[in-house]
Amino acid sequence: MAASEPDYLQDVRAQRRFQRVPVTLFGRYMLESRREFPCQTLEMSPGDMMLFAPVKARVGEKVVVYLDQIGRFAGVTVRETETGFALTMSLTPAKRDRLADQLTWFANRYSCSLPEDRRHERIVPLMQRTLLRLPDGQEIIAKIRDISLSGAGVETEARPDIGESVVVGSTPAIIVRHFEGGVGAEFETPFRAGALDESTRL
Repeated sequence: MAASEPDYLQDVRAQRRFQRVPVTLFGRYMLESRREFPCQTLEMSPGDMMLFAPVKARVGEKVVVYLDQIGRFAGVTVRETETGFALTMSLTPAKRDRLADQLTWFANRYSCSLPEDRRHERIVPLMQRTLLRLPDGQEIIAKIRDISLSGAGVETEARPDIGESVVVGSTPAIIVRHFEGGVGAEFETPFRAGALDESTRL
């Protein structure tokens, strides 16, 4: 009796119906060892992505990727490349549809070479002061460093744990990273492509 193939290979076959687009997004990734490294996307679809990465993940290794503009993704490495590796992702239908919309917007922007759209990558809002509601219900004054379609950088002395739920202004979010002087929060419901500008209030 032939051995069954690994789940990640079944995922690869299932994801092949998605079309990859060339897109350059910057972020970080975490290996199973919990080591983190910077990365850059080369191609991406709603089902998989190819990364330019300094340290390669093993085939079959689980990887968590946080992309600055569109958020956090968990996946499994399916192959190594000369400059990094490719991984497949299993997303909910809603998150897959949102990602498809975002990738379409990025692809159209790059193909049309619209420099004015670059302001949407990371926007510094006119109204930077906000209230940050912590998991225990406490509300503190914080400063929004920048916002993107999927999240915000918030300057604050508070240090909610990664994975905890907070509210930035009136927008529910999850803490996904810490940086010097603040935290990175991923919105529970990302904004639609093109829906942000400097006047946006969370």
